Amino acid sequence: MKIITVSGPPSSGKTSVIGKAIAAMEGNRALVGVAKFDCSSAADKEQYADMGITARVELAQDVCPDHFYVSRLENLVQWGRSKQLQVLITESAGLCNRCSPHIRELPAVCVIDCLSGFHTPQKIGPMLALADVIVITKGDIVSQAEREVFASRTEEINPNAEIMFVNGITGQGAGELAGFMAAAGTHDSVAGKNLRYCMPSAVCSYCSGKTRIGAR
Repeated sequence: MKIITVSGPPSSGKTSVIGKAIAAMEGNRALVGVAKFDCSSAADKEQYADMGITARVELAQDVCPDHFYVSRLENLVQWGRSKQLQVLITESAGLCNRCSPHIRELPAVCVIDCLSGFHTPQKIGPMLALADVIVITKGDIVSQAEREVFASRTEEINPNAEIMFVNGITGQGAGELAGFMAAAGTHDSVAGKNLRYCMPSAVCSYCSGKTRIGAR
């Protein structure tokens, strides 16, 4: 099974981009599935169902989304194999912009949008800096000059990534992303593989559920 990680800030258009890329893939859409990770709620399962895409949603609730993602990932891979999927795409919300969901040996995609501001690429951590492909959305809403400046700022942070503009509404540019996904290798498991970057550290009392403010 091909396993592809997709991440990005909330509301950057990840679900729409994934849907358009799957629609542009050659072959049976029923053999492509998505595992969506989020914090407290997500309506993505219904959205994917409307597209005819098999999907499963996992909610971290009060656990760090990064740690929850990594602890559940192998289970989702085996779920994909039990469904006899040919492609499994994991979608991570990147809620704190610190998330590091990308895995060595597996294709990594980061989705960001032009409307988030020119300084956004500098604020996003390893999910952008270590991605193989960076998809920029909502480029149809801004001028050509703004698109070029945003792409240039993005390239400064990750000069090794391939940058693509994809329209989540019309699907323009999704074919190129579909080609990247189709070229991925296959894997039976992610057990034993390594993340491209470490998880955030859990080192304070707040990590264990404390709420009182102050040095004591």
